[in-house]
Amino acid sequence: MSDGTSGAPGNPKSAYFLSHADEAVERRTLAVLVDNEPGVLARVVGLFSGRGYNIDSLTVAEVDASQHRSRITIVTQGTPHILEQIEAQLLRIVPVGEVIDITKSKRGIERELALIKVAGTGEVRVEALRIAEIFRARVIDTTNESFIFELTGASDKISQFIDLMRPLGLVEVSRTGVLSIKRGKEQG
Repeated sequence: MSDGTSGAPGNPKSAYFLSHADEAVERRTLAVLVDNEPGVLARVVGLFSGRGYNIDSLTVAEVDASQHRSRITIVTQGTPHILEQIEAQLLRIVPVGEVIDITKSKRGIERELALIKVAGTGEVRVEALRIAEIFRARVIDTTNESFIFELTGASDKISQFIDLMRPLGLVEVSRTGVLSIKRGKEQG
């Protein structure tokens, strides 16, 4: 039940319900190249929260120390109209140099890293290892009663792996969020 104060989808006061509500909601991955300055991340996140947009995934790291540039990868959802507004508003933030919509690029690649802890013994342990092999998950730590798997891939692949581990003794999950890049020699 919504109390009418949050900006989450399902709330009529959210930006997701303004005008263009008949448009389908799409998922987008945006790469935002910014000057690595104090407060830039807070301004970008503030843009989203201030307008009732949700961030599904957020990763940030410096990518060019000599030019003090960072890359913020944001996964969000909205109608095409809302997503265009997000891109335009991001470009208005002074330290933002470029916004690249990785989702629209046929050459875009998205990956995520997850660490998944599973506890179990006997047949459950054997089944967890069998599934890990199918998903190409690496065992990075093991005890007599648990494993920690490392898995890299598309977000839906990681979610499927987690769903299969749940009945086998899933204990804990840590995910990086989506990273993205475009194939080819150009930046993006």
